[in-house]
Amino acid sequence: MNLHEYQAKILLAEYGVPAPPGRPAFSMDEALKAADELGGDSWVVKAQIHGGGRGKAGGVKKISGREALKNTVEHLLGKKLVTHQTGAAGQPVQRLLIEAPSAVQRELYLACLLDRALERIVFIASSAGGMDIEEIAAQHPDKILKAVVDPVAGLQAYQCREIGYALELNDAQVAALTRMMQSIYHLYCARDLNLVEINPLAVVGGGELIALDAKIQVDDSALYRQKALEEWRDPAQDDPKEQTAREHGLNYIALEGNIGCMVNGAGLAMATMDLIKLHGGKPANFLDVGGGTTADKVAEAFKLILSDTNVQAILVNIFGGIVRCDLIAEGIIKAVKEVGIEIPVVVRLEGTNVDKGRSLLKNSGLKIIAADSLTSAAQQVVGAIK
Repeated sequence: MNLHEYQAKILLAEYGVPAPPGRPAFSMDEALKAADELGGDSWVVKAQIHGGGRGKAGGVKKISGREALKNTVEHLLGKKLVTHQTGAAGQPVQRLLIEAPSAVQRELYLACLLDRALERIVFIASSAGGMDIEEIAAQHPDKILKAVVDPVAGLQAYQCREIGYALELNDAQVAALTRMMQSIYHLYCARDLNLVEINPLAVVGGGELIALDAKIQVDDSALYRQKALEEWRDPAQDDPKEQTAREHGLNYIALEGNIGCMVNGAGLAMATMDLIKLHGGKPANFLDVGGGTTADKVAEAFKLILSDTNVQAILVNIFGGIVRCDLIAEGIIKAVKEVGIEIPVVVRLEGTNVDKGRSLLKNSGLKIIAADSLTSAAQQVVGAIK
């Protein structure tokens, strides 16, 4: 789950990481009030969306004067912002962040995330702040600094100092960076985060370090114990299909192909998509209905898949372990009748009572193609389209 910039800065402030003074605004009146509270005659207006590249797309504006503020707020609020990360559809701008401007001397990069290959939390830093980290890594690999955190010992002060001096900070700034990194590490662990990214981490007028921009991502699997953060979710920024899936306990990610996939188990879902690709097809989605599949869940999954107009065929791949294959087959038949599916549906069942399940599908009178193996199921669903 992604947080907006202003939410990320609230969270960082709780752990002692400084940021420019700012106020969120959901309307013109709130934006003007925020400007009055901040004082001065210049402000930075930032569109709040879950996507990078806002500055290049016109979503971050430094303006002077009340009229310019009104014009900028009117231009952004209620519109859609298209960046290189949002895709052509863009993201709706329903809230803004009004900030006091900062006298920036240097822009650095700092992030804390999980390196799955190392199975460790790592800090990444660079002197090339303000750029995408992928761009930095590709064009300036020598500017990427990394500190790997020992899970038992935790982040050590010497690791922070090494990064600070490599960034050519002075002694006071290195001490400030050390405090900041240790605070971020505690925040990362305490709030079950996937990512804390500060880009840029700015050195401002008096030499202080502040989070000029911030991105935080929360682990969805831990939201049951992070209720306060879950309340910060902005459904308007989510894919509508993914939001619907979440409401029905389904794990769904939209892709760009034309073969809808319904599978129980994330690993099996990945294998299913790989086989579709291997045999010349393109998966339209990742959809894990979970181990305790029910007829109602299957029906909702079918509706979800069919809401994608690109889908031309569906592959159902279910392993009957917790739930028997005959019950799964009954659920599929009920769902196909209820939803009224007109496109080819290929079903591969395996597990307890598999023969009974396949017999039910074969004798259902519906246009359901029963497959004996995952390979044949992938071949049949690709062939059904061709």
